[in-house]
Amino acid sequence: MREPQSIVVNEDARMIPVWSIVVATIAFLVVEYYFWIIAPTQRHHEPPALGLRLYFNLSWGLLVALYFLMVGYISKDAPRRAMSTRFWMLVCLVPGGIGVVLYFLLRQPEVSRCPACGTHVQSDYHFCPQCNYQLTASCGNCFRSVRATDQYCTRCGHELATDQTPARLRVLDR
Repeated sequence: MREPQSIVVNEDARMIPVWSIVVATIAFLVVEYYFWIIAPTQRHHEPPALGLRLYFNLSWGLLVALYFLMVGYISKDAPRRAMSTRFWMLVCLVPGGIGVVLYFLLRQPEVSRCPACGTHVQSDYHFCPQCNYQLTASCGNCFRSVRATDQYCTRCGHELATDQTPARLRVLDR
């Protein structure tokens, strides 16, 4: 019999703030209330079949809830990427979800701090642009990222032991 696996919460899912989840839940309930309670009393003709009503009511409620969840996610994700939170939250107000699509198409890589000088650097940088501190292990031949425990570069086959490994990464090679 297989071991039960625990469900791991994705880091991006933890980026959705509680206020956004609460607002999304309230918005979903308001949409459902409108479509099930208020809208049927305003009709002057026969309502559509129950299955079709159920489909449209739930889909509109889920779309509105998803919208508020995305706004909450962007409010937490934009600062990680050194992007203007207010600007991108305003862009998200564009109808039809076009603003959210634009955010995901145009967002910058994540930003972190250089341990040596504290400069903000993009996560995909190998060296700090201010102090030349090596941020990640990289191949001395093709300069692509490698794991600190690799013996050969997976891209070009270069033997990584011949490179000048920084002292802080040599500890991991043992």
